[in-house]
Amino acid sequence: MMSNLAPVPELYVSYESAQKLKLEAAELTSWDLTPRQICDLELLMNGGFNPLKGFLSEEDYTSVVENMRLANGALWPMPVTLDVSEDFASKIEVGQDIALRDQEGVILAIMSVTDNWEPNKSLEAEKVYGADDIAHPAVNYLHNQAGKIYIGGPITGIQQPVHYDFRGRRDTPNELRTFFRKVGWRRVVAFQTRNPLHRAHQELTFRAAKEAQANLLIHPVVGMTKPGDVDHFTRVRCYEAVLDKYPSSTTSMSLLNLAMRMGGPREAVWHGLIRANHGCTHFIVGRDHAGPGKNSGGEDFYGPYDAQELFRKCQDEIGVEMVDFKHMVYVQERAQYEPADEIEEGVTVLNISGTELRRRLSEGLEIPEWFSFPEVVTELRKTRPPRAQQGFTVFFTGFSGSGKSTIANALMVKLMEMGGRPVTLLDGDIVRKNLSSELGFSKEHRDLNIRRIGYVASEITKNGGIAICAPIAPYATTRRAVREDVEAFGAFVEVHVATSIEECEKRDRKGLYKLAREGKIKEFTGISDPYDVPENPELAVDTINIDVDNCAHQVILKLESMGLIAG
Repeated sequence: MMSNLAPVPELYVSYESAQKLKLEAAELTSWDLTPRQICDLELLMNGGFNPLKGFLSEEDYTSVVENMRLANGALWPMPVTLDVSEDFASKIEVGQDIALRDQEGVILAIMSVTDNWEPNKSLEAEKVYGADDIAHPAVNYLHNQAGKIYIGGPITGIQQPVHYDFRGRRDTPNELRTFFRKVGWRRVVAFQTRNPLHRAHQELTFRAAKEAQANLLIHPVVGMTKPGDVDHFTRVRCYEAVLDKYPSSTTSMSLLNLAMRMGGPREAVWHGLIRANHGCTHFIVGRDHAGPGKNSGGEDFYGPYDAQELFRKCQDEIGVEMVDFKHMVYVQERAQYEPADEIEEGVTVLNISGTELRRRLSEGLEIPEWFSFPEVVTELRKTRPPRAQQGFTVFFTGFSGSGKSTIANALMVKLMEMGGRPVTLLDGDIVRKNLSSELGFSKEHRDLNIRRIGYVASEITKNGGIAICAPIAPYATTRRAVREDVEAFGAFVEVHVATSIEECEKRDRKGLYKLAREGKIKEFTGISDPYDVPENPELAVDTINIDVDNCAHQVILKLESMGLIAG
């Protein structure tokens, strides 16, 4: 049987064995998996990450980071590791079995621990992602979200994670291979996407299938993509809305529960290996494939064709043939999409960038039919109404006594006077009393307090309200995490109340600075604990010699300029 049609090995045990193991696993030490780890585990168990038999050992991890290969020489470009806390790692020993549970406590697998080590994350960032720069989402995850310790070892799969959404669209590698066998597809080109499909994508996929003389599998990622991307529920509704634009006998769609790393060239090779496991023979590799955008210096992390070049070198080992992504543009005179590099001079080329599309959606402007399908635009408008109707968060940060709470109160009153959306104030003291009364003032507890504020703000934003937050929030990494939580649903406006520490200490209405100077308050921001000054806030205000009303009005003007409130 052709290699793309034969079954791939899975890590699941039989149903009878699974029932027995579930009982035994209930007694084991267990780790509650993060959403990213659940995505990884699912693809380990169902064969999507074949030939991996579990989370990488230290030897395999080191080889993957350095050489893009497992210790046995097999091509594998991306570390698939189980990161855990130091506390958890200290409680387990090599040779021990642990239960891996989802966030509801359901046991999904048993892992036999063979390795337990502290990785060099800066080296991993440099080698795998090309730079130790937290502007890269995967590098930020490594340093600011992932556990400090990695544990490795083989997996025994008990049951797959439960998905309640789009169940008929989710296929394991072997289910897809069975489908290809059944319908007689021998050549299959996969199209990877994390964005809604527009007309240029349709033309691109048509051409790719024709060029490869293959059937088309639209294979979008619905696990974890880049922060700020359109949510997968909206995207899948968009895909379903345009699926009938494709010939049903030669096109199919399946959803891939992958946690992307946005790793550019290495990620492209990884995607190819995953598609090979799913029975595909060809794969479309895009311009700047899986690129995360700009680095801290404002330049692209990867060159536009780096991914294609690396994929081409590894193509034979991957076992999947690359189909080059053609950058498609609309030629007005011929009313059709054509590859940009094949167009003669003198014709009118039309294009709408992703930034321009978001602007048009946020301002309720027309999106022309030559660019997208009306059905797609309708779905996007449901999720992304004009900005002046969306929820958003205003996040004040600054030293104690800088004037954050006073300005936040004034802003709340001004926004309530305007009406139209509910306004909620999450002031530091109010939150401490009602949401975080059990927390102290250690770094860990202060971070947890800010994350709680961020969670509540993101829920308010998601439901179309306005959240005004006014904590000290001294740490840049925590503020960034809150921004990512909120920006999944709406705008995040950081306002730095830039009153100097000297002025704040002069005011000292609560007497806190005096106590901090006397050593009676430990870890006090600005005295015995650092404050990370925001580098690029949406707005900075200073309350020295400027009254509160004026400061609040500056925020209102900023919100107007961003389109968040009607001018």
